[in-house]
Amino acid sequence: MWMTFFIGSYTEYPIPGFGGVGQGIYTVSLNTKTGELKHIHSKKERNPSYLAISNDNRFLYCPTELDETEFPRIGAYKINSDFSLDFLNGQPISGGYPCHVAVDSKSVFVACYATGNIIQYPLCADGKLGVAIAEYQHQGIGMDKDRQEGPHTHQIEVHPNGKDIYVCDLGIDTIKAYRYDGAKLSPNAMGDCPVSKGSGPRHLVFDSEGGRAYVINELKGKISVLGMYGESYREIDVYPFLPKNYMGKPSASAIRIHPNGQFLYAANRGSETITVFSIAKEKLELVGYEHTGGEELREFNITPDGNWLLACHQNSHDIVVYNINGNGMLSEKFRTKEILSPVCVAFLN
Repeated sequence: MWMTFFIGSYTEYPIPGFGGVGQGIYTVSLNTKTGELKHIHSKKERNPSYLAISNDNRFLYCPTELDETEFPRIGAYKINSDFSLDFLNGQPISGGYPCHVAVDSKSVFVACYATGNIIQYPLCADGKLGVAIAEYQHQGIGMDKDRQEGPHTHQIEVHPNGKDIYVCDLGIDTIKAYRYDGAKLSPNAMGDCPVSKGSGPRHLVFDSEGGRAYVINELKGKISVLGMYGESYREIDVYPFLPKNYMGKPSASAIRIHPNGQFLYAANRGSETITVFSIAKEKLELVGYEHTGGEELREFNITPDGNWLLACHQNSHDIVVYNINGNGMLSEKFRTKEILSPVCVAFLN
């Protein structure tokens, strides 16, 4: 009846007006009958804004999202039987504002927003992190002079085939491609996929086979649909997802695909909405909008069983628990302000 998972938070303000007052990494349980949340443990860490859990559910990894001058690191934690966390070790991150982390059975990958680079760390058998073995620096600019003055890697994601890595770079309007042989990352420039200029790609999700990818574009409030042609993706469709009555500036934040592959969800800050699409014959069809009633809807995630969606508001400290209906729409079942500055939800595999 209870599902236990982890929530990342901002614990300080690295720049004026951006950050939070969280306690670190929260261990939380969800009542899968009622939607109630219970806070179980907290582990102090500086700005653990994104979390990744090992495939065997034994370890958790998170970077500290800080400026280079604050010496950010990637930390490894053991997940105990009571779901508390023990720190194992850390490695320095040679970049600024590391904002995303991904993991497979042999490596951890980190994307650094401010400096536009990605880093690979090997995993040891005991869950600890080895010294970085690969680092790649992106180059270029975009058309938005304020937000795209240089590369800004925002997400690093492992393809379902386990052999390709894709990086959303908001600053250069490109999904950068890498090969991964289980040992070391290497660039695959032939696989790079540009998206519409000025879009600002933030995050992507793959369908179960990896034939389609869906990219949420932060600066334009649109979703790019990528199709695989040969050995590379191409942008084949673009869908607006902001409510038509929203006149504010786009600030897209998160995108998820339902475990059944039939629905796609996209969030925007400012409007504080989650847009629901059905995926029909590889096209997106609008189902509706859910207004989440908080401030700064930075992240949400869907439980592995597909029954629940949890939405996190960075500034108003609301976590909203929704039951997912048969048509993909959301019904609010629980809301709490007990967990401060929540910005990431990581479920066990």
